[in-house]
Amino acid sequence: MRIAERHRVEGGRERITLVPESLDDLWHLSYVVEPGDLLAGDTTRRIQRADDDLRDKGGEREPMWMEIEVEDVEFAKFANRLRVGGVIEHCPREDQLGLHHTINVEQHDEIEIEKDWKPDQLERIEEAEEATDQPDVAIVTVEEGEAYVHTVAQYGTEQRASITGPTGKGEYAQPREELFEELTAVVSRLDADAIILAGPGFTKQDALEYIEEAEPDLRERITTVDTSAVGDRGVHEVLKRGAVEEVQRETRIAEEASLIDELTENIATGGEAAYGPDGVAKAADYGAIERLLVLDDRLREERAGEGEWDLDIDHLVETVEQKGGEVTVFSSDFDPGQQLSNLGGVAAILRYRID
Repeated sequence: MRIAERHRVEGGRERITLVPESLDDLWHLSYVVEPGDLLAGDTTRRIQRADDDLRDKGGEREPMWMEIEVEDVEFAKFANRLRVGGVIEHCPREDQLGLHHTINVEQHDEIEIEKDWKPDQLERIEEAEEATDQPDVAIVTVEEGEAYVHTVAQYGTEQRASITGPTGKGEYAQPREELFEELTAVVSRLDADAIILAGPGFTKQDALEYIEEAEPDLRERITTVDTSAVGDRGVHEVLKRGAVEEVQRETRIAEEASLIDELTENIATGGEAAYGPDGVAKAADYGAIERLLVLDDRLREERAGEGEWDLDIDHLVETVEQKGGEVTVFSSDFDPGQQLSNLGGVAAILRYRID
């Protein structure tokens, strides 16, 4: 979550501009946005238009900035978005004021929320922001004689290092390792979950071999991409090709797979694990849950009143968090989510074994 701006408004309420950057951020917002709040953002609305100068366009969708007073909030079923419905309070067209509209909030959409913020709601978004403070992806671009390191974090890129060295040609071939050595030192200090190594020609492959030999622990985090340039232009090519989204997706799968592996190992040994709504609810009551795992589809169904669990999912999540546990929402699109689905859609890694 990125908090772009916050300020007090008339009446003592606070207006906060937010950018959700993951599915988990949208989930957090579903607990924050509530009836009576004001929510504003870019949206589209179907407008009937017929005048003397234009033919009737039959209700074209028109993009506009809009503010609504919230009436209902829900995750759209089988879609990674938050649907916020309410009455239009402000928009460019006065003839639309007072009508009902639904704003679909997706990842990277900037929205403004004005409300009387409760302490736990502010804490939730601040914790979500802290979770994205460290860059999760680094882009390294390298060619003969130069290398650049950028990080991708919070809706943008930032250059962290610019390194120059010998070209690696002719009598200077051996000292090119100085460039790779300095580059390796920079990359090893980054707190990045994934590293994209990009550039033209074969230099990036030589750099990869050097980095892997010098820092074997980095091997699994590095992906290579061909680009025609380095520096800002090379980063732009990497972003344009969707490579960052792909490695973020793979990183998410790896994290979920690690948690599922830990859970299934605990189940197999009769250890610190619970699964299914009844078992997890019991563990939550004991305060034994270290990490709650819940499938996004089942979460949405339960919150919409369409599920089959004999428990209040919101109460379960709140209980876990109040007792120091963490919550991870699994995506049903990936294999770890399917494994969680086979265990009832909800499970927990426990601090200690319970009977």
